[in-house]
Amino acid sequence: MDDHTLAAILAGEAGELLLGIRELGGAVGDRRSDNFLLGRLAAERPADAVLSEESPDDGDRVRQSRVWIVDPLDGTREYGEPARKDWAVHVALAVDGRPAAGAVALPAEGLVLHTGRPPVLPPPPPPGTVRVALSRSRPSFEVRRLVARLGATEVPMGSAGAKAMAVVRGSADIYAHSGGQYEWDSCAPVAVAAAAGLHVSRLDGSPLIYNRPDPYLPDLLICRPELAELALKALSE
Repeated sequence: MDDHTLAAILAGEAGELLLGIRELGGAVGDRRSDNFLLGRLAAERPADAVLSEESPDDGDRVRQSRVWIVDPLDGTREYGEPARKDWAVHVALAVDGRPAAGAVALPAEGLVLHTGRPPVLPPPPPPGTVRVALSRSRPSFEVRRLVARLGATEVPMGSAGAKAMAVVRGSADIYAHSGGQYEWDSCAPVAVAAAAGLHVSRLDGSPLIYNRPDPYLPDLLICRPELAELALKALSE
């Protein structure tokens, strides 16, 4: 199977696993999902490297062109609250530092969004209507300032994947983050968002580069293409 299909299948299967053990809590879910994904990737793509949030990183991956970047459970806090649906599984492949394939599973909603069948963007919002997906617990100063400058409506959510997919699915128009993230937080969401035709970049408009020696990648902008210039200008000010 191709990389797009593999990413979608693995994200979906990891999500099903997590649903089945949700009552055991986030720590168990993180570990079991990680073990599952690493085992499947070792079997399906033995020559590729893997960077996972839940596994040690010896740095050897930086010498390889193809690196799978996974977050076995994005939104551990939300996963631990049974009524919440805003958590995800991320599976992405970076080739020479760029997202080449990816899938974001939203298991509690029974959805897997992936680059093999890019989502179709809904129509743009009415003029003057902007919705910004942001952290429900700790939105950053920069994101609050963006909301104020655009006169936007806040859409609080949990995981990074859920917020990014809210823009893909049309329940938000912008997802901006400046509070600190790692490559596994954004690689799969960026792959899916870019495949759907959304703008993806860092907050200063520079490209998102993956498989770097230090996986810390603290800021992110995903938004509808017609709002990119407006959002970047507001962030630069």
